[in-house]
Amino acid sequence: MDFKGVFPPVPTPFLDDEVELGALGDNIRKLLESRVRGIVVLGSNGEAPFLDEDESAAVVAAARAVVPAGRPLIAGTGRQATRATVLATRRAADAGADAVLVRTPSFFKGDMTAEAFTRHYTAVADASPVPVLLYNYSALTGVTLHPAAVAELSRHENVVGMKESGNDAALMADYLAAAQLPFALLAGSGQSFCAGLALGAEGAILALAVVVPDLCIQVFDLVAEGRIAEASDLQRRLLPLARSIAARYGVAGLKVAQELTGFVGGPPRGPLLPAPPDAAGVIRGQLAALQTPVV
Repeated sequence: MDFKGVFPPVPTPFLDDEVELGALGDNIRKLLESRVRGIVVLGSNGEAPFLDEDESAAVVAAARAVVPAGRPLIAGTGRQATRATVLATRRAADAGADAVLVRTPSFFKGDMTAEAFTRHYTAVADASPVPVLLYNYSALTGVTLHPAAVAELSRHENVVGMKESGNDAALMADYLAAAQLPFALLAGSGQSFCAGLALGAEGAILALAVVVPDLCIQVFDLVAEGRIAEASDLQRRLLPLARSIAARYGVAGLKVAQELTGFVGGPPRGPLLPAPPDAAGVIRGQLAALQTPVV
């Protein structure tokens, strides 16, 4: 499977705390008007841990209904238990996912050794009907997928790559050095997108691409053309918005940015709180600085 390009991790819209599948489909259709490579649902920005299993399957099916063949649909299926992850992965494949993105289990943090991760992901990959992407997000989970585990897992024919959502260039380089190729490393942070591509990441799964997909694609294209200075300059311009929809305001801020750019955002699901009152003004200014039309 080709992961070269930019994938937006689509937020899950809610109406009266119920998943709004129609709005999800509309948002995805609008994103597909750009040159995004494919779509990710049920990632961290999709508030996946807050959806039950029936809701998760419905989200994948609704996305599949609007994502055409040839543009990959990736679904997050990470759970705390290996058995639950296997079952979620099979359900996502049955609902139409082309690949799955499997977040590291993290509840028993001290026990998440390289061996534990290797056993977990091997069991998932053995059972998965579709290719598996590892998913490391240390700032969120409090655990880090060991390069030694990546080295072992990259030899599995059904483990095709991983998303790294941190900003540690050295760790990304360690993953690339450890992995047995072919293995697609996908950058997962808008704050270090350009650096990850320059290191050798094949593509990216970026919250930024939910609201400014064309600018993210432009960074990707510039790096692919060897125009690193121009890509770095655009990356610097994107930094304020990237920080707002990640560390500063999080998922709630991303949904505000969606509303400002003509998508359906809405509130996050509890226990997440809505974005604070200042968020809309801050994000509106950042979008304007990028010459992105706002509503």
